[in-house]
Amino acid sequence: MSVLTSQDNVLRQRLEADLVEVRRVFAGELQSDLDCVNDLAGHAQRYHGKMLRPMLVLATAMAVEPTCETIEQKYLVAAAVVEMVHLATLVHDDVLDDAQMRRRGATINHLRGNEAAVMLGDYLISHAYHLCSSLGSPEISRMIAHATNTVCEGELLQLANRHRLDLDEPTYFKIITRKTASLCGACCGVTAELSGCGQKVAEALYGYGETLGIAFQIIDDVLDLTGDQDTVGKTLGQDLVKGKLTLPLIHALGACDEACREELIGLLRSEGGEGLSEERAGEVAVRVREVLLEWESLDYAREKAVSLVERAKLGLMENLEDTPARSYLLGLADSVVTRRL
Repeated sequence: MSVLTSQDNVLRQRLEADLVEVRRVFAGELQSDLDCVNDLAGHAQRYHGKMLRPMLVLATAMAVEPTCETIEQKYLVAAAVVEMVHLATLVHDDVLDDAQMRRRGATINHLRGNEAAVMLGDYLISHAYHLCSSLGSPEISRMIAHATNTVCEGELLQLANRHRLDLDEPTYFKIITRKTASLCGACCGVTAELSGCGQKVAEALYGYGETLGIAFQIIDDVLDLTGDQDTVGKTLGQDLVKGKLTLPLIHALGACDEACREELIGLLRSEGGEGLSEERAGEVAVRVREVLLEWESLDYAREKAVSLVERAKLGLMENLEDTPARSYLLGLADSVVTRRL
């Protein structure tokens, strides 16, 4: 047991050091000769949170190349690319949701307006492709582009289904698979392509990342309804405000009795189809949480996430040799469903 703990500590130290290098690559790519651009890009770098996506790139690289003592530069670059795409989506999401807080600080749109936020998101995306081109692999570039296209499709599908109180689970999962899970899958897929591992391992890695991404989004949706804003570090209740039906609400509407269902619909239905006001959302959220607890809808959503995580872990255990990096990826999967922020 002590040997495994020692190996685990070494791997974690490697990851922490490598993430510092990823941030350095990230910041270097965004450097401009214009102070106003550097100021905005610097603020966006405060959006670095758990850095799940770069960790997926780095940890899967260690898992498929377990004898390599130092991470290759190509993986650091790929990790910076996926983080750049992710941060661009966060900046744009905050505009769509009119969010005021992200990572316990003011959002770009709140500080500088929607125009600056939209352009900064575009700036991040364009630099992601510029940096990706340095890898010299058309396949990697196409993989990142495909993932980004899919994220946009997911966001558009979600927009098309706002205020739909009859949204079903298959459509919900279609939305989150595209808008969140596709990029997580691409993180592991990029590593597979860069490492040259076989097709079976590559499919297992992509499946792990994609499934993990679905579970992550389910928990994110649960936290939007139940979390503490100071703990989570971003504006909560936005799903209610913007008319986004997420898994706990979908379950509750299908599981509860007719009287409760009518009450829920009345709570969620907005005047004029424009969404709930911030003040009204706060009042609604209290009662909605009570209903979700009463009909065990939060437990239902969490159990779905746990089931997905177990599937993701099984794919790794069946296709990767037992190494500290594989153990780290298994633990990372577990942490997705136990997180509180």
